[in-house]
Amino acid sequence: MTIGQIRKALSGFYYIYAEGKTYQTRARGNFRKKKLTPLVGDKVEFESTNETDGYILKLLPRENRLTRPPVANVDLGVIVMSAAEPAFSQQLLDRFLVQLEAQKIKGAIYLSKRDLLDTAQKEALAEIMAVYERVGYPVISSGDQEETTAAFAKLFRGKLTVFIGQSGAGKSTLLNMIVPELELATGEISQALGRGRHTTRHVELLPMFGGLVADTPGFSSLELDQIEAPHELGDCFPEIRAAAPFCKFRGCLHRHEPGCEVKSRVEKGQIASSRYEDYLTFLQEIEQRKPVYGKKKEK
Repeated sequence: MTIGQIRKALSGFYYIYAEGKTYQTRARGNFRKKKLTPLVGDKVEFESTNETDGYILKLLPRENRLTRPPVANVDLGVIVMSAAEPAFSQQLLDRFLVQLEAQKIKGAIYLSKRDLLDTAQKEALAEIMAVYERVGYPVISSGDQEETTAAFAKLFRGKLTVFIGQSGAGKSTLLNMIVPELELATGEISQALGRGRHTTRHVELLPMFGGLVADTPGFSSLELDQIEAPHELGDCFPEIRAAAPFCKFRGCLHRHEPGCEVKSRVEKGQIASSRYEDYLTFLQEIEQRKPVYGKKKEK
């Protein structure tokens, strides 16, 4: 029995990296009965007599998991947002960041296609990005290839990184730029739909700059299904999380309550009103969501 990490899942096979080799395996039959699904990134116990015929015996405990893309034990999520084609959406960016924060995954932002903007648009977008840098999210903008590669090399080291974001924003294009030998498939924007075609066919972890990077399909929306109760949402906004302990009432939702430190900081400009407004939008969405009985939060 050996411990390894799943680095690719394709057509019912799981490719496990252990002791410098890659083993092709399948999950044991009782996994389906137990409703267990191995994910790329999972640490597992497996047995194999050779490199093409093995079985996963046990899934080891996960730090976290993402549903879209299906990856476990993620350290860093790089959100790829397009400045244009498709149009930049701050609310969508906040939705992605909340999803990462809910899983205790650190977030970073890559802004593509800035060259399609005029000077005034670039300046306006730079002001928006400054908000996220103040919150603590690294922001990398498209531009010089060497500088972009160096910035990502620092982020990747020692981490399992996932790229998520808008369809057509350029995740595969970005990885091709950083490591050209990958030659990942890329697709053009669908002019009719205003969004990109999915060009990545499976999830795979790629060794890169001392870490592992997953190239995964893009998507344009995220349900906040990892947040089960309204009071959990504030913890997914770092600036609200920092202010909440100073609110007058415990369990403050930072909406109508008196003595709310979050609202006070919004009024003083210490918390961006745009982020606060997205918080209120997401809060209403969570409160109006129909309960799913019997659902358990998966680890």
